[in-house]
Amino acid sequence: MKLTSIFIICTVLLFSCEPPKESVDIHQENWTKRQINTPLNDSLEYGKSYLSIYSQIYSISQHTTYNLTAMASLRNISDTDTIYLTKASYYGTHGELLKTYFDKPIYLAPLETTEIIIDEINVEGGTGSNFMFEWKTPKNCPEPFFEGVMNSTMGKQGLSFTTHSIRIE
Repeated sequence: MKLTSIFIICTVLLFSCEPPKESVDIHQENWTKRQINTPLNDSLEYGKSYLSIYSQIYSISQHTTYNLTAMASLRNISDTDTIYLTKASYYGTHGELLKTYFDKPIYLAPLETTEIIIDEINVEGGTGSNFMFEWKTPKNCPEPFFEGVMNSTMGKQGLSFTTHSIRIE
């Protein structure tokens, strides 16, 4: 009886423990569904934009950081033209390339939005991570809009803020 009780308690404890959290892309975009397999028209205008993203921020001192979920929102703000994103690269605080999100150009239909999510437990980007986006648009088409939305909630506390891209080319 005593051995059975110990076995049951150990089994309950074993199965009630949470497994360690893994970084899983909860919003993994299927970029192949958006790929353009033909060469892009030479008449399209080229641009390059920079977006700051924060997967961590400092709290209390420079020795304590707070993890955030970061979303890079990629938006086509034209209501008539399709635009093309040719590259989305994610860099860490020290400028090291962490990930390139697609190898072939993808499209965004008029007023379409897609996102890239950096999970709260993914802190490899650090406090100064960023994206570089390269894109092509038809002449007289508004350039794409890239926005970072960072947030975290813990109990009744919440923190969120946004960043906006700037065109560098």
